[in-house]
Amino acid sequence: MRVMAQMGMVMNLDKCIGCHTCSVTCKQAWTNRSGVEYVWFNNVETRPGQGYPRRFSDQETWKGGWVRNRRGRLRLKAGGRFKKLLTIFANPVLPNIRDYYEPWTYDYENLTDAPLGDDFPVARPKSLISGEPMAVEWSANWDDDLGGAPEHGPRDPIVEHLRAESAEKVKFSYEQAFMFFLPRICEHCLNPSCVASCPSGAMYKRAEDGIVLVDQDRCRGWRMCVTGCPYKKVYFNHRTGKAEKCTFCYPRVEVGLPTVCSETCVGRLRYIGLFLYDADRVTAAASVADEQDLYEAQLDLLLDPADPEVTAAARRDGIAEDWLEAARRSPVYRLAKTYRVALPLHPEFRTMPMVWYIPPLSPVVDRLTETGHDGEDAGNLFGAIDALRIPVEYLAELFTAGDPEPVRSVLQKLATMRSYMRDVTLDRPRDESIAAAVGMTGAEVIEMYRLLAIAKYEERYVIPTAYEGEAHQLEELGCSLDVDGGPGMVGSGPFGEASGRPLPVSVETFHALRDRQTSDRIADPGDRGARINLLNWDGKGRPPGLFPPRREAPPAADGATRAAEPDEGAP
Repeated sequence: MRVMAQMGMVMNLDKCIGCHTCSVTCKQAWTNRSGVEYVWFNNVETRPGQGYPRRFSDQETWKGGWVRNRRGRLRLKAGGRFKKLLTIFANPVLPNIRDYYEPWTYDYENLTDAPLGDDFPVARPKSLISGEPMAVEWSANWDDDLGGAPEHGPRDPIVEHLRAESAEKVKFSYEQAFMFFLPRICEHCLNPSCVASCPSGAMYKRAEDGIVLVDQDRCRGWRMCVTGCPYKKVYFNHRTGKAEKCTFCYPRVEVGLPTVCSETCVGRLRYIGLFLYDADRVTAAASVADEQDLYEAQLDLLLDPADPEVTAAARRDGIAEDWLEAARRSPVYRLAKTYRVALPLHPEFRTMPMVWYIPPLSPVVDRLTETGHDGEDAGNLFGAIDALRIPVEYLAELFTAGDPEPVRSVLQKLATMRSYMRDVTLDRPRDESIAAAVGMTGAEVIEMYRLLAIAKYEERYVIPTAYEGEAHQLEELGCSLDVDGGPGMVGSGPFGEASGRPLPVSVETFHALRDRQTSDRIADPGDRGARINLLNWDGKGRPPGLFPPRREAPPAADGATRAAEPDEGAP
């Protein structure tokens, strides 16, 4: 047994309202640069829907992830080293810009500089890539809230699969439609196919916490990692010729702060914590013959941090005591392994994803109430789970490779929690048989409710800091997107950014952020000598250079129709 640590995340889909705050803050923090306008490290998809990029989960088209060969060994679905060598200069299996979307802006200059006249000027959309006028036809959020579902919804690969089995299972009539929101980031897999696909070795998985990153110095832009990732969460920066991806906000995580998407989540649906797993058994777990056994195989990899044998092996393998304590308090371990209510996304890709999801249950209560039944009675809830507007089979295709039983078990536990907690809240006698029906005790149900419903900040985010012995090396460590020659580090010039060469984001900046968040006074961010951006700004004060200066709008002539100059200084 070789014990390693892995940072993981759990998202409770029952609480996601699809506000996209996580996407916007991640965008502003990490991909608000030239060359990555189309890139969303975090995006929120409406399901059913095609996703971003379109139909990303259709691996018959995109050849991502792993497959098991006749000898029971794993191989990349896109082919091994010889095939990659043949296609290294012309990778044919890549989503094109239309599968993502062509990013655009609007011709605001026409609004502000249009001559006086009787007609109101308009701002036509124009491409951020070519600069030419364009027609907006698709985006990362095009089918949000089932927008255009009758036209686009049937192209969801899961819907296609279910309809092949039962033509009546998924309908897109408005009164019969269902939907839920699926936030997605990089899965930071235990068996990442993107790392195995990279010819230059630029993709790597950090040994200390399992975060998957791209070494910008070694990346040669082959884009095999884009093909190899079945979740299509590796992107190509056409400006720098480098691959980029979600970094799990590692500069924040190293000082104990949660990721930007978690910090800003309105619904408080994200949990971050530490898993301990047996690295020696990852390949064997990913190679099980039946795809529907992959979920249980992945659970078996996760080690109990309270087990004395695991603790001894972890110490032997160099895992620090504070990390072991964090693993014992980890909310993601409890949700995934102890309570078994969190499920991995598309385990059939055999990458062992480490971002887990609690499937949604919410519509069942309202639907039961509408029919005149008690919407929180355990008997009614159990009987209605298979009749949910969200088909259990659809959720199973997302989270358990098509096996409905684990999904049904999770939904029954969530229903049990609602029914049992109603008696607790109303101070009525507790029916222990409700909890026993799903293999839990009343105390476990209450503890699960506390974690899912009312957990405090420090309970949702149990993040160990970087090793003290390495702290001096991290003090001025630039983020992976800001190394020399990397994105955002090109100087001013005819082919560079006009913003010049920024100072690196340092870990010390995030220590300062943590101090400022708990302080009553406005700190001077210039004390540290590091640049301030939306990733490390705490919202206090107005750091110089963060926002453009205010410009006064020129007075318009009387009777003229002209748009006012916007206040560009407003945050």
